[in-house]
Amino acid sequence: MTTSVMKKLPEVTLAFWIMKIAATTLGETAGDLFSQTLKLGYFLTTIALFLVFVVTLVIQLRAKRYNPFFYWTVILSTSMAGTTMSDFMNRDASAQYLAPGATSLGWGPQGLGLGYPEGAAILISILLLIFLVWKLSGMTFQITEIVTFRGEALFWSAILVSNTLGTSMGDFLSDSSGLGYLGGASLVTGLLLVLVALMRVPAVPNVLLFWIAFVLTRPLGATAGDLLTKPVAKGGLNLGTAGSSAVLLAVLFGLMAYAHLKERRTAAPDFAAAEKEAQPQRAGHR
Repeated sequence: MTTSVMKKLPEVTLAFWIMKIAATTLGETAGDLFSQTLKLGYFLTTIALFLVFVVTLVIQLRAKRYNPFFYWTVILSTSMAGTTMSDFMNRDASAQYLAPGATSLGWGPQGLGLGYPEGAAILISILLLIFLVWKLSGMTFQITEIVTFRGEALFWSAILVSNTLGTSMGDFLSDSSGLGYLGGASLVTGLLLVLVALMRVPAVPNVLLFWIAFVLTRPLGATAGDLLTKPVAKGGLNLGTAGSSAVLLAVLFGLMAYAHLKERRTAAPDFAAAEKEAQPQRAGHR
């Protein structure tokens, strides 16, 4: 038996996408902060951040209704975990992935070294499998209509894999495509603008556009994060992972506070209307 829940996911608006890009960019800089700047390595950081994801997900799943702080904390944790999961899958201990003077990527296995194409192929296969199970379950892909525990669990599984896939795509554009950080970010921005234009085409389902956009905003965050943190010699702004993460965290918390206040204003009239409707019924039972 599936346990029903109240509305747990947000409306998809312009503010939603701004917060998504901010969260994914922070996920990139924060993931790199732990694994590279603090030299914990991809293996330990992946384990630690995956556990953070599990904790935040449990809080979100146990919540009775949509809470912006709970929801966006899970998005952030999937972005951070996705960053190091992608790095661990695709990279190894070769010199191109090491900081100057470093000899390893931290304690434990140094990375699987699959490379971006093979890593992306594996992640795409997993994501398609999740969507197949989702489709066979008969539940909606429209996130504003997800009102069951099982539907939300499938949603968050897809989010974690899509954020990991998006990191692989972003790192490929930044490191291996020849476009560089700014070029990669510009390409992804152009693709997102194409998706916005396709929203006006009736034959193209908006649900499909949403999930493509959700995946693409992750490489945008990855390339933007690299642009902020990487050395000038490599095409970055060299702002550092710590400073960039602190600024992005402040921006994200500010947006979450705004979303929380807006949600409370929206919920207040609905609650008042429900109370007004219930009063005659209570009077009739006296």
